[in-house]
Amino acid sequence: MRDIWIAAAQFEARDADKDYNFGRIHELAAQAAGQGAEIVSFHECSITGYTFLETLSPAELRALAEPVPDGPSTRRLAELARRLGVALLAGLVECEAERLYNAYVAVSPQGFVARHRKLHPFIHPAISPGDSLEPFELCGIRCGTLICYDNNLPENPRVLALGGAEVIFAPHVTCGLPSAMPGRGKIDRRLWDNRQRDPVPLRMEFEGPKGRGWLMHWLPTRAYENGVYYVFSNAVGVDHDTIKTGNAMIIDAMGEIIAESHTLGDDMVLGLCTPDKIEQSGGRRYLRARRPELYGKLVEPHPPGHSARVDPGWRLL
Repeated sequence: MRDIWIAAAQFEARDADKDYNFGRIHELAAQAAGQGAEIVSFHECSITGYTFLETLSPAELRALAEPVPDGPSTRRLAELARRLGVALLAGLVECEAERLYNAYVAVSPQGFVARHRKLHPFIHPAISPGDSLEPFELCGIRCGTLICYDNNLPENPRVLALGGAEVIFAPHVTCGLPSAMPGRGKIDRRLWDNRQRDPVPLRMEFEGPKGRGWLMHWLPTRAYENGVYYVFSNAVGVDHDTIKTGNAMIIDAMGEIIAESHTLGDDMVLGLCTPDKIEQSGGRRYLRARRPELYGKLVEPHPPGHSARVDPGWRLL
């Protein structure tokens, strides 16, 4: 690890409009680079749009998908990274042979670096789960990626931390969804549309249990318990039939927020990540204190007739 400035971005993507979404990626990445960022991270499926994917037929979903790293969007992202002189991370729907994946791509000014396929997809039955938790080197630091629901299982960031990850990128499209948890639920579209005239009601929703309040239940914990930096990016504004809350933030290895967006719209935040926080963190001591001989239950297979199942809370209501 070395001192490095990293940016987390948020923007209102347009469904299936890759050109528009690349325009927002370009503008926000250029803004971050101008302020000294070496890495800029965008949200889940930021190139394609996300929630609307559930409305597509398998054929329509396949028509939107691209190969990685040889597809046009990955090449376009790498070219943008080269021109701006920064590393970029963004999401799209990937196709490989007959399979489709929710993928997140990392590129540097030198070209393609890595991709992560979401381990726990649920937005469309035609999207296959990824099967790998692999850290990668980017700009001289050891990184990992977990897409949205992947972060809800504490085993996933723990595996990345044990693999040497120092920074975990956590691209999301989340918040503003129905839930049995107190105060959760959808955000009224009218509040978003009226945000310039009366921003206070929308800000209360973004900061409360429908947005930031829920994130604070678990997100800093993932950084703290593993002694890693967490870079959280999220969509903001209209996403199909929901309003997303942004809340882009960077959390240090102590679980403290070092940069955070409170903007009711497109934005990016920049944070300095330093090795001393990792070396001093409780999470790194906890990794050394582990007793793997006691953890056999964690890797036992599911009983016969059962398999891994992703149940988003909003689908259970």
